[in-house]
Amino acid sequence: MAFRLIWAPSACLDLRELASYIAESRPRASASFVKNVFRTVEHLSDFPKSGRVVPEFNDPNIREVIRKPCRVVYRVKPKEHVVEIVRIWHAARGIPQL
Repeated sequence: MAFRLIWAPSACLDLRELASYIAESRPRASASFVKNVFRTVEHLSDFPKSGRVVPEFNDPNIREVIRKPCRVVYRVKPKEHVVEIVRIWHAARGIPQL
C-alpha cells in the first residue's frame, strides 16, 4: 500500500524561494529544478525508505534524497502511512533545520 505524500509549509516555502532565486538568472533552469524535485519525491510514496538516513539526526524516520545542490529532507510516519516532505535544503546552508 502506497504512503500518502504531504508537504510541510516549510518545504513549500523552501521550494518557492529556491525556484525564485534560480529564475532570477536562469528561468528555464528554475522550471527544470522544480520538475526534478517533484519527480524525486513522487517515488517516495511507494518507496518511503529509499532515501538515506540524515546523518546529522541519526533517526531512521528522517531521511533525505540528494538532488544537487539540495537535500530533500522528509519524515516517514509509518503508523500514519505518511511521507512528509519537510525541507528542500540547499547543501551550502549546512545542517537542515526541522
